[in-house]
Amino acid sequence: MDTFIFVVNILGTVAFAASGAMIGLNKNMDIFGICILGLTTATGGGVFRDLLLGLTPPMAFRDPTCALVALVTSAVIFSRRVRLLLMHNPDHYNKLLFWMDTLGLGAFTVIGVELAYQRSAAPTFYLLVFVGVVTGVGGGVVRDLLAQEVPYIFVKHIYACASLAGAAVCAGMWGHVDSMDAMTVGLITVVIIRVLAAHFHWNLPKAKL
Repeated sequence: MDTFIFVVNILGTVAFAASGAMIGLNKNMDIFGICILGLTTATGGGVFRDLLLGLTPPMAFRDPTCALVALVTSAVIFSRRVRLLLMHNPDHYNKLLFWMDTLGLGAFTVIGVELAYQRSAAPTFYLLVFVGVVTGVGGGVVRDLLAQEVPYIFVKHIYACASLAGAAVCAGMWGHVDSMDAMTVGLITVVIIRVLAAHFHWNLPKAKL
């Protein structure tokens, strides 16, 4: 189980670091800005999660593994070959950004549920779902604010709702099936909803005059 959680955590870290670095590329940031944006995207949700659960200092400051992985991922995205491939082909850029954001969202949502269950004295369904969603969307919100964008969760395809559904599925299955199975199904739920939302152009109703 520990190995599975480590793999999911690294998957989420790489995915969100890549998405943050790609937004930095699109904003014409230098390598420092891109690495910082990748780092904060990959660790922001986890920091919010740990503060909510009273885990201080947050794990991101106690174990440098994820921070190092995020920085290396960001540097790879900045490398000349990758940079040219992404910035000269909008289709590649948009598809990779979508998949990185989707995988990061799913991975961190279920990691949030798992940690809330393990570290809370009385883990209620509401707590598990709430912490899962905060962990999933927190890094993306920080990324968008630093990049001076309207947070992705408010304007793009079904995003926070996908995290909410994945967290609810994971939390609902917890205790009834193996925890690894609950996390896997929760992650897959997020991915499926995001893919369907992108394919069918699902969006929540927007405020229009």
